[in-house]
Amino acid sequence: MKKNLTLTFVRGRVELAMNELLMKILMPVVPKGDLSHWVGKFAQRKWPEPLNHIIIRKFAKAYNIDLDEAEKEIEDYDSLGNFFTRRLRPGIRPIGKGILHPADAVIRTAGKIDSQKLLQAKGKQYSCAELLRNSHLAAEFEGGTFITYYLCPTDYHRVHSSVDGNIFWSCHVPGKFWPVNDWSVNNIPNLFAENERVVTVIDSIDHGRVALVMVAATNVGNIEMFYDENICTNRRTAEQRVHEHTYDPPKPVKKGDEIGMFKMGSTVIALYGPVQIEDHGSFLVGLRTKVNAGFR
Repeated sequence: MKKNLTLTFVRGRVELAMNELLMKILMPVVPKGDLSHWVGKFAQRKWPEPLNHIIIRKFAKAYNIDLDEAEKEIEDYDSLGNFFTRRLRPGIRPIGKGILHPADAVIRTAGKIDSQKLLQAKGKQYSCAELLRNSHLAAEFEGGTFITYYLCPTDYHRVHSSVDGNIFWSCHVPGKFWPVNDWSVNNIPNLFAENERVVTVIDSIDHGRVALVMVAATNVGNIEMFYDENICTNRRTAEQRVHEHTYDPPKPVKKGDEIGMFKMGSTVIALYGPVQIEDHGSFLVGLRTKVNAGFR
């Protein structure tokens, strides 16, 4: 028995080392933007029946997706992509009290924004100003709280507003498509400020200014924002220009409203100013959250 456990442990360590070696060798040279584009094309492909529903069922089983939460029956989704971006059944996630978690996810890092730096991983920080592409806005979050949410394929992939308020500014930042797995988080400097992302800033009614940053990744090139159909991510053109927009009048949003969705899994980073979230920091790390659940 002890020998079998030792062999299992050694095999696991070898597999982990091989996976890390492959990531280190392959990811810098893989055309991640093109790969993300074609994976998206495959996911949106409407395969003939019954192949389409076989693919969806296999996917749901592989990732242990709770089909009882889906808005529609599995036979009503005409592609894997549409199933992946499914809505929830009405009433399945009632609105919690206070500030809400914006997504189904695992909290990877959380803590205080100090000297306009956010923690990416142990020993690695990145700039709030670079993440937002706005130094004046970043200064408003100094001393506040950041929370990094990691969405895996199992999760529901629509992102909701965590507060009541008005969307007054957005910024689409073209960038790279590094994966956001553990290897990348630990090895790619400034990962979330390097990858393509969409920043949504809300002037909330009760909690001051809030920023929700949706970060793209390998196979997650497409991010759709429901409040602004002009935001178009993963543009396969030579032009890679930052697009920012101030909304006049601002766009009202209620706590729990959908603001956007990922066409595959990725990361949401929520930023809150000082005194908005008290006594919430690193102890949140590892918590599995459900969208619309309150902090308290």
